[in-house]
Amino acid sequence: MVDRFAANWHTADLDARTMALLEHAEKLTVSPNACNEQDIETLRAVGWSDRAITDAVQVCAYFNYINRIAEGLGVDDEEWLDALGRTIQ
Repeated sequence: MVDRFAANWHTADLDARTMALLEHAEKLTVSPNACNEQDIETLRAVGWSDRAITDAVQVCAYFNYINRIAEGLGVDDEEWLDALGRTIQ
């Protein structure tokens, strides 16, 4: 499952609750200005608490931030990771 997730999480056969959270994280990454209260209501409807939603948004936003810093400074990818983010043996 980890390999399927790394290759394409959309086809990793995840539960609806996890899929909703990942879809929100993708939206926050790709088009943050499109995020709205309905997105939060969707997450609540599948069982995420406000605390869990806040935590997920903060983690997603942090990684987006730090990746943009690295990209903006021209930092190379880690040599010890492959294209899917796994450790090279």
